[in-house]
Amino acid sequence: MKITWLGHASVLIEGSIKIAVDPFLEGNPAAALRVKDVPELDVIAITHDHEDHISDAFTLARRDNAVIVAMHEIAVKAGQEGLTAEGMNIGGTIEVKGAKFTMVFATHSSYSGHPCGYVITLDGKRIYHAGDTGLTKDMEIIGDLYTPDLSFLPIGSRYTMDIVQAARAVEYTRTKRVIPMHYNTWPPIQADPEEFKRLVGNRAEVIILKPGESYEL
Repeated sequence: MKITWLGHASVLIEGSIKIAVDPFLEGNPAAALRVKDVPELDVIAITHDHEDHISDAFTLARRDNAVIVAMHEIAVKAGQEGLTAEGMNIGGTIEVKGAKFTMVFATHSSYSGHPCGYVITLDGKRIYHAGDTGLTKDMEIIGDLYTPDLSFLPIGSRYTMDIVQAARAVEYTRTKRVIPMHYNTWPPIQADPEEFKRLVGNRAEVIILKPGESYEL
């Protein structure tokens, strides 16, 4: 399975199907790819509807006839625009095109509904995308129930966890591997991923990618 960090909180998962999470490319100063460079998608998962997470989601869904997975209120808006969408809420699990999406808690803000994260199960692997969130003890539930093979955790502070909290999130989730995200896109969210790696220590493998780089899971 090929995992690509597209920059900010945007992730591309390529296994038996292709999944994008929070595609934000055209307005992203740190993105290595643009919409035209993204391969044909099967599913697009949205954690919340701030522009830096949803801005290219509807465009890509329309281009590829991809299914949008999102909080109920966002899915309703997608449906009103003629897109195929599966709405859900925190605690729920749905299966779309052979992948399972479990919506988990995130503490943040959103224009519609409630922000969330996902545990995505595909081809026998579990990937946790935290979305935008602060540190919560709810992350221990993710560790207890899912023990992710790979997690994407924000480290940029100001709007999300900082590196100290994210390192504790690694402990809570018991993830085996972690890719830091949501940092260095703009000056207010500057963070040092090497310092995050130092704080995590031997609790998990920290994989530091540049936007557009990939990891084989």
